[in-house]
Amino acid sequence: MNFPKELKYSKSHEWVKMTGDAEAVIGLTDYAQDQLGDLVFVNLPEEGDSFEVDEAFADVESVKAVSDVLSPVAGTIEAINEELLDSPQMINTDPYEAWLVKMVEISESTDLMSADEYEEFIKSEGK
Repeated sequence: MNFPKELKYSKSHEWVKMTGDAEAVIGLTDYAQDQLGDLVFVNLPEEGDSFEVDEAFADVESVKAVSDVLSPVAGTIEAINEELLDSPQMINTDPYEAWLVKMVEISESTDLMSADEYEEFIKSEGK
């Protein structure tokens, strides 16, 4: 599994890359895509939609199930990765390049973890 050190991670398996004081890019972690299996559909929010921490902002469908993607931060959607609408498997191929949304006006976040903390969290979850 790959967990880039420059990213932060949520307990619901999203990664967060802060790109400014109140701006971030959000996607699914390598662990999440591995657990979900082959993704066949992604449902993303509209630009301008606002979300609270732990609110479902998207869902992904795999051959196994449909899963909600929870917002690790509170903010407003500035952009969505439209490429994923036609090619959701990009998340399986490279989860850290296949971002889901860009959010702005971030006002709060969940307790985000470092890469090392997230790796320990996954190990403890698997027991």
